[in-house]
Amino acid sequence: MVLAIVLMGGLGLVVGIGLAIASKVFYVYVDPKILAVEAALPGANCGGCGLPGCSANAEAIATGKASPNSCVAAGPEVAVAIGAILGVSVEAKEPDIALPGCTYGVADADTKFVYDGLNDCRAVALLNGGMKVCTIGCLGLGTCAKVCPFGAISMGPKGLPVVHENRCTGCGTCERVCPKHIITLSSVTRRILKEYTTEDCTTPCQRGCPAGINISAYIGAIAQGDNNRAVQIIKERNPFPTVIGRICPRPCENECRRQYVDEPVAINFLKRYAADVEMELGQHVQPYRAPDTGRRVAVIGGGVEGLSAAFFSARLGHATTVFEAQDRMGGLLRSAIARYRLPMAVLDWDIEGILDMGVKAETGKLLGRDLTVANLLAEGYHAVFLAVGGWDSRLARTGAKGDVSPAPGCHLLIDIAKSGTEGYPAVRLDGHVVIVGSPNLNARLIQRCKDLGAQKMTLLVREAAVTQFDDTLIDIRVDAGIGRLYGRDDTLSGVEIVDLASAEAQILAADHVVFTSGRIPELIFTPAPPKVSEEGTREASAGEWQALPPYKQPAYHDETGLMAKGDVLTDFSAAIKAIAAGRRAAASTHRALYGLSMDLPDHVVAPFTTLQNVTRLERVPVRLRQIMPLAGSAQTVQDQELERGFDPAAAKAESERCLRCGLICYLREKEDVRLPAAVAG
Repeated sequence: MVLAIVLMGGLGLVVGIGLAIASKVFYVYVDPKILAVEAALPGANCGGCGLPGCSANAEAIATGKASPNSCVAAGPEVAVAIGAILGVSVEAKEPDIALPGCTYGVADADTKFVYDGLNDCRAVALLNGGMKVCTIGCLGLGTCAKVCPFGAISMGPKGLPVVHENRCTGCGTCERVCPKHIITLSSVTRRILKEYTTEDCTTPCQRGCPAGINISAYIGAIAQGDNNRAVQIIKERNPFPTVIGRICPRPCENECRRQYVDEPVAINFLKRYAADVEMELGQHVQPYRAPDTGRRVAVIGGGVEGLSAAFFSARLGHATTVFEAQDRMGGLLRSAIARYRLPMAVLDWDIEGILDMGVKAETGKLLGRDLTVANLLAEGYHAVFLAVGGWDSRLARTGAKGDVSPAPGCHLLIDIAKSGTEGYPAVRLDGHVVIVGSPNLNARLIQRCKDLGAQKMTLLVREAAVTQFDDTLIDIRVDAGIGRLYGRDDTLSGVEIVDLASAEAQILAADHVVFTSGRIPELIFTPAPPKVSEEGTREASAGEWQALPPYKQPAYHDETGLMAKGDVLTDFSAAIKAIAAGRRAAASTHRALYGLSMDLPDHVVAPFTTLQNVTRLERVPVRLRQIMPLAGSAQTVQDQELERGFDPAAAKAESERCLRCGLICYLREKEDVRLPAAVAG
């Protein structure tokens, strides 16, 4: 008995020693934060976060790869608790919902496919080497509905998925399994930040519109008699629908596939119709906006671009204020367009709609006289966007005999050339001056800069052909551009120079920047990021700021820096382009506030992008375009509008001409379709 006890004790001792050694050899450290985050999660293991269970999500949250509110099964209180564990604050998050992006499925397809018994969309898409051409849209087998953890998707009568928004948590499971990108996550923020890519099922007119309005969707809403929905869709990308419905040059209609049969759809006249109905009812219809972020944005300039930037910033959830030097907002829309083309009551209505979105406006506030960028940042604005316009704005500042520069240390070359003459304000160029733009500066202008106090000059150009100056004070940098500006209070202190060949950047101490263009470029000012001290703490210096440009339009998304190819030098050639620039500015400001990348995807759609397309139509009967009725000569003399607008009957008839196109599809007339026999997929 004693021997047995001794043997058992010895065996236990050996096993204990072995386990102790193994625990040291095979010890796996688990971050206490991960354990704490996992304990805070509900433990549903539903996979809605896109990861295999709560343990994986906890690790992703703790390492910064997922956000504290990434768990779709938990409420906001769990996100706040996780944020406290990580030492971060959690802002209100707008809900993501799944959005079917296709209106053309198996039920409408001319060619029917037999899937050899397969019942999963992913398998079918790979059949026979995969789909090379989207001959039909949604494959219609309902894989998205089968995998949805919350039963938020069902298949509708036309074989297309229907999302039940009250059940959808925005987990993205459906988006991940759809092989044809039919379903994507959508939210206000996602839609404003989005630039179209080659993966999106866009229409030719939508790609031709500088603002990227979902044209077929709003025309479809008009055809169904849902005018409010039409206005909402238009305002997703255009806060001036009533104005643009009158003055747009209509590049979208040049791309309309209807022209292959008869005439393009009257896209812009239909936009005007929907907006006019809204105005006649006297109640602004608004698109959705994101929850309040607690961040403040100032927009300098109440023209088309500035008001558009303010509108989209407000929709992104930021408290936004527009500062305008004139007593009324509107910019060139108010001063440069004939009243019979654009009555001021129409302009005022659209501006009122922008203010109704929550935008505040202060008029009679001139930058440099009544306020400065540094003062606005000191007052608690998290970002200041400069949209001061072109020559009209510069002349207004010059006429006020104040500082002609709206940005600290930034000047136009013409103001340097005319400094102190002909009533122009005197400019003092003390210290180091960086000149950006033309390589063909003559010696007289260089001498003029010296006369105004320049002690050193750096000339940044993108071309190799540069005028040579026999002057040790001039440093010429070829193939270089400006990435950012840095300053403190109301003075410039540094310029980030980017080598366009290597993408390497260096900060150059500078006191002034002179642009050889006709306008000061758009800039986004934010407080300078905190610096890391020798002790490892992050400290913010009071009054220091940085300024960066908005990201480029898709046609020039691979360009770098201020005054790059494609940047507007004088003014926008059309109001619709200024609206598009305003949305990009709001998106860029939002990205800057959250430290997000300004880079666009390589497959962003640009005018030169190669896309599959349709160059002829089949079985589409001729239906001529509705004619816009005009006012009589007597009415025009009395300052009435030249064009009277569509009535409901004309609008319905014209909206029904739309072919509801997709990337390479269009909807034929039902009565003319003769379906072929089924073919193997």
